[in-house]
Amino acid sequence: MKNILLLLISFFGLTSYGQIQKGKIVDMDGIPVENAYLINTNSENHAHTNEFGFFSIDKTVVGDVLKINALGYKKTNFTISSSEVIIILEDDIFRLNEIVIQPKLSAMNVISKIDLQTTPVNSSQEILRKVPGLFIGQHAGGGKAEQLFLRGFDIDHGTDIAIAVDGIPVNMVSHAHGQGYADLHFVIPETVEKIDFGKGTYYADKGNFATAGYVGFQTKDKLEKSSIGLEIGQFNTLRTVGLFNLLGNQKTQSAYIATEYILTDGPFDSPQNFNRINLLGKYSTILSDNSKFSVLASRFSSKWDASGQIPQRLIDDGTISRFGAVDDTEGGNTSRTNVNVSLSKPIDENAFLKANAFYSNYQFELYSNFTFFLEDPINGDQIKQKENRAIYGMNAELNQKTNLNDVAVLFQYGVGFRADATKDSELSHTLNRKTVLENIKLGDIDESNLFSYFNSEFNFGKLMINPAIRLDYFKFNYQDKLTTDYKTQSESKVKFSPKLNFIYSQNNNLQFFLKSGIGFHSNDTRVVVQNNEKQVLPTAIGTDIGTIWKPFPKLIVNSALWYLFLEQEFVYVGDAGIIEPSGKSKRMGAELGLRYQLNDWLYFDADANYTYARSIDEPKGQDYIPLAPDFTTTGGLSFQKIQGFSGGLRYRYLKSRPANEDNSIVAKGYFVSDFNVNYQYKSINFGISIENLFDTAWNETQFATESRLQNESESVEEIHFTPGTPFFMKGKITYTF
Repeated sequence: MKNILLLLISFFGLTSYGQIQKGKIVDMDGIPVENAYLINTNSENHAHTNEFGFFSIDKTVVGDVLKINALGYKKTNFTISSSEVIIILEDDIFRLNEIVIQPKLSAMNVISKIDLQTTPVNSSQEILRKVPGLFIGQHAGGGKAEQLFLRGFDIDHGTDIAIAVDGIPVNMVSHAHGQGYADLHFVIPETVEKIDFGKGTYYADKGNFATAGYVGFQTKDKLEKSSIGLEIGQFNTLRTVGLFNLLGNQKTQSAYIATEYILTDGPFDSPQNFNRINLLGKYSTILSDNSKFSVLASRFSSKWDASGQIPQRLIDDGTISRFGAVDDTEGGNTSRTNVNVSLSKPIDENAFLKANAFYSNYQFELYSNFTFFLEDPINGDQIKQKENRAIYGMNAELNQKTNLNDVAVLFQYGVGFRADATKDSELSHTLNRKTVLENIKLGDIDESNLFSYFNSEFNFGKLMINPAIRLDYFKFNYQDKLTTDYKTQSESKVKFSPKLNFIYSQNNNLQFFLKSGIGFHSNDTRVVVQNNEKQVLPTAIGTDIGTIWKPFPKLIVNSALWYLFLEQEFVYVGDAGIIEPSGKSKRMGAELGLRYQLNDWLYFDADANYTYARSIDEPKGQDYIPLAPDFTTTGGLSFQKIQGFSGGLRYRYLKSRPANEDNSIVAKGYFVSDFNVNYQYKSINFGISIENLFDTAWNETQFATESRLQNESESVEEIHFTPGTPFFMKGKITYTF
């Protein structure tokens, strides 16, 4: 028992009820251990700890033995010696055989925890790649938000996936560049503690944009140690990162500052001159009633030049290289400042409240030229998209566990709001970034969303039934500054989104699920006020059926069949300043994921996703959904802590896909591999990483675009692309203190 379990027994104001054992599980630093699994070896009753580490287990008395499993901690048996206990677990190596598949809607989150532990990330792009089935593409060298692909969606920059960090929404409604724009570059990868994700429309606490799915990132509350790191790579690339623990290892409070600075020219013939700076500070404290209070503040700014998307015909005739440009005056700058205050308050062992309030100031300016000289043969077609935005809001949720006629029940009540005030949202025709030739769109946008939801879980032994409903109210206001008269164009809309999910847990190693729900994503305010309440909040209807299975102690298999219907919507295309109907669509697919631990230090993972995506209202052969991926797969081998070495080899594959409605233009697929290796010597870590290990020529983002060059008399529609990174090596050194 020595060196396996440290035990403290104390009374902390809870009342004992007969055969109900109550307690708390924490780690060696006093941090609560969430989702620890306990089973009474005598009665076989089991329980899980909540996010405060509290548990309550029935039919358990003094003298009974609890078997405790928690991922990343030593497994142990504990003999009950009091009605109320605190148990402290000791850290251990990561072992898949200790994972218990929990009977909860978010059981798949164990996959992201495995992946974070076995393959740490070091870039904001890699953070998103931790979501199984989520593909990303960058077409501004790290400046713009990534282009996202999930479940047969070309999500653009976020139209159909809801992204948040510590409860702060990342997606931008009615954004100058596109609806749902989600720039995650303000997150410093080393500060990410947890990734919460889910696919589909099945989650009552997720609202706008959560159609294909959602991703929630949680930053660390404390740092174990401080560190500074330096990375140097090809293409004049430099990254520095610093993590500084300000209060040492105190039990009740912590504070740290994290910084990141990046410079690179990229592989392009015309240098990117890219720079990004990040600063984050966070303070957390445990109050006398075991409440957790934290304050986070962050600042991000970025500036870059870009070569833009280039037409295939210029590569074919040798006019420019794959890394050349037609108009290298593209680029932009952006910044975001965030403040977030959060509180998690236990009411008793069966109830707790969590809430956060946030404010963000966001600036964005982007210059692009997609069609070259198609519209203006003299000055070219460069456009400017610009906005100045303030976002503020709050989220609050009450969790209550109870028993109704011997049925364990969980109730969740949530309320909140979000308000966006955007000043001078602009789309202009420009020349050389300096001269405004024409204002195409210019106005102020005020959009607010009030919401509430009720979620419940009824546990009938092996079966858990999860009915839920969400209510959203939206208010859209737009003041068009290009009209001579002042007028506020306004619309409002209410949306009900019911959910019903079934989770059947045969045992701790096998779970079946059937999920169903209605979701939505909102349209741009400028579209809403022009369309007289038509398709304001287009409906998405989805269903999943699948399993999570541990056929062997060191193997986890997840699989699903799914279907998603999306109601017709009118989408504001920010790049062109027009309204474009997309019509009704259907998507259906299959997913398979594997996580296998070959031994204590070697891990294998793979995810494969197939989707059939079609427009419903179009005739056969004309019903392809442009750029919707129909097959993707990712995977790799990683190794940890073998005589100081760690690292891995990873791949990602995206199959060729239609670039237009009749599949006459095809966006080429690609297979790319990355490699990294690190060596830990005392307090110093040395590392080498290689992107695109085999120097594959691949197109990272692709579009079917009609364009005309200055020397062309007729326009041409074909693939325009941003080239993917060639062989790219970086070295790094990190000192921990």
